[in-house]
Amino acid sequence: MSTNNNSMTNDNTATNEIMRTTMNRLPLYYNFLLNKRQEGVAVISSSVVAKSLKLNNIQVRKDLASVSSVHGKPKVGFEVDTLINDIERVLGFHQVDEMVLVGVGRLGRTLLNYGGFNKFSMNIVAGFDNNVEKIGTFVNQKPVMSLDGLESFVRERNIKIGIITVNGQSAQSVCDILVKAGIEAIWNFAPVHLEIPDGIMIKHENLAASLALLVQRYENSKIKSLKEEK
Repeated sequence: MSTNNNSMTNDNTATNEIMRTTMNRLPLYYNFLLNKRQEGVAVISSSVVAKSLKLNNIQVRKDLASVSSVHGKPKVGFEVDTLINDIERVLGFHQVDEMVLVGVGRLGRTLLNYGGFNKFSMNIVAGFDNNVEKIGTFVNQKPVMSLDGLESFVRERNIKIGIITVNGQSAQSVCDILVKAGIEAIWNFAPVHLEIPDGIMIKHENLAASLALLVQRYENSKIKSLKEEK
């Protein structure tokens, strides 16, 4: 028993030491390596990964070294299978995280139908809404339940991740219910800033702002190109 505890402690310590920016890039590396494994690639260098993903070579080498359990071989690289397993370990892919979604509108239904979460060992197990026409239906074989049962459902399943896809007026009250039920991480798609207690993780997704930023960068790139042509 003590050996297992020590192993878990070491894994947690190693994960804590990995920079957040590196953690944000790991899913990108993971998808790339999965594709390479399907192509039959057994060993890959950090320089190949960096060039393919258009990232800084030194940064990629540091990222991979920080998660790899085996040092990459000089001028050869990392074993793809081992590196994939190491990334899965760091990201916790060997333990399925269950999630709930609140707000089964167009965006909510899209997320419920999305199959990509399974690749990262995450699963939205149910949707919640206050529309009586939606309650009792299924989306992608996942039940849509009454918002009144959200708190008890989260507590009974010990779910720690919640997704908010309701309108801005309802978002804070939904957030409060999730926090009260024991949710520790929230993915918020509502176009409002949510007030949360200390210790709760939250990621805001403002789709309109992200699109505006993309358009702005596109327009700036066109202006730069025109200036260079002159």
